[in-house]
Amino acid sequence: MKTLPPPTAATAPDGRMSRRQWGLLLVLAGNMLIDALEVSVAVVAVPSIGDDLGLARSSAQWVMTGFALGFGALMLFGTRAVALAGRRRMYLLALLGFAAASLLGAVTGEPAVLIATRFVKGFCAALTAPTGLAILSTAMRAGPERDRAISVYTLFGAGGFTAGLLLSGALTPLSWRWTFAFPAPAVLLLFALCLKLIPADEAPADGDRHYDTAGAVTLAGGLLALVYGITALPGHGAGDPRTLGALVLAAALLAWFARHERRTPRPLLRTELLAHPAMLRSAVGAATLNGSYLGLLFLVSYQTQTLWGWSPWQTALAIVPASAPLAVTALLSGRMVARCGAPRLIAFGALPPLLGYVLYLRLPAGGGSLVHVTAVLPTMLLVGAGFVLSFAALNMQAVSGLPAAERGEASGVYQTAVQLGAAVMLAGVAALLTAYQPQPGATEEQVLAGYRPALELITAAGALGLLTALTGLGRPRPRTAGPAAPHLTTVPKGKP
Repeated sequence: MKTLPPPTAATAPDGRMSRRQWGLLLVLAGNMLIDALEVSVAVVAVPSIGDDLGLARSSAQWVMTGFALGFGALMLFGTRAVALAGRRRMYLLALLGFAAASLLGAVTGEPAVLIATRFVKGFCAALTAPTGLAILSTAMRAGPERDRAISVYTLFGAGGFTAGLLLSGALTPLSWRWTFAFPAPAVLLLFALCLKLIPADEAPADGDRHYDTAGAVTLAGGLLALVYGITALPGHGAGDPRTLGALVLAAALLAWFARHERRTPRPLLRTELLAHPAMLRSAVGAATLNGSYLGLLFLVSYQTQTLWGWSPWQTALAIVPASAPLAVTALLSGRMVARCGAPRLIAFGALPPLLGYVLYLRLPAGGGSLVHVTAVLPTMLLVGAGFVLSFAALNMQAVSGLPAAERGEASGVYQTAVQLGAAVMLAGVAALLTAYQPQPGATEEQVLAGYRPALELITAAGALGLLTALTGLGRPRPRTAGPAAPHLTTVPKGKP
């Protein structure tokens, strides 16, 4: 099929986008929406998946963690692959891979296969989310045209998490399998449109085509072993060869990765970036914010459906107040950062989620659904306020003060931290929920007490995020690097 040429000034007179440009924008933004909702679509369905496949909570968490690991562990490798193999080719291959993994995950009865498909979909999203933005940046002319396109792209990404929650709440009562099957036909339609609309790549520059596959495999393997070791603790104990072996293997692989990246000529991760104070504060802040948030959602999904008997739809509605405010205010985030400064907004934004977690720790037993709703709703609103304040600020601070040539690489490192924070926190929360799961016949007070250690871990992560943000106050205000690249699974994608 013939590829259309990239849009030019002749196709978009008077500063307005042509039909072709609008088509390209809507197709790329539509896929960004699917990437973002894929992060949240499993949240409400996790208890049903665990019941159907006979998975303990420490195993069911892999449905969420697998996507985060695929996204985070292979983000840097995906960026390198896109740069060397071409945006158009990799974007189209990622769409096909995403559709195939969606269908396979929807029909399989094997937990290992389901988790593998989630990992593959995370990697595919790591290819398409930043690549779509890069395609838009070159296909649209600098100025109002490009700004408008990026705003639409960002809005679709910010709204995807909320859309995923609602779709999961609606589809899970029919079957949790529909939550994984429904993206496939939409992605295949987008693929057909992308064949026509995505412009051909420019000829690649001559030079060393080093993918650093060894670094990518080592990083992914180390993180998978780490998450497995954490989740194996409640079932096997710290001294069990499976647990100890996984943790030792994780330490060895991650140490080898760090050594390899220092020695290879073209590393996936340059350690100098992590030495940049603003970059490091942003990475830690975003990892704790996203990790504590997704850990809370995992806990609330189990608590509301297994303890209180809520339907998946009721659970989705209870969670939405934490994500909807960001979708509504996403286009105003840049102005907020410009007016208040990123460090100040990040510090303000770290406080409400922490207050929400502390409030949730005081959740009373008994009292009917009204008491539960009045306890859940304030927590979700406080978490949502935190994302409204700090979502864009964390993105912008991560690349502030860096040379323009390094900002794309820094953004990839930042997004990796966002997803890995989610993966490690989900593993820790699931392990604690499994370890303190009460025996049959326990009272509601005893059941709620079993959730407390996991809530304390979530609260500790929120406190770490606030302390990290406070270290950025009083420092010279860096020059803002420009609008933050939208992520998502972000979105909460995590979210940041």
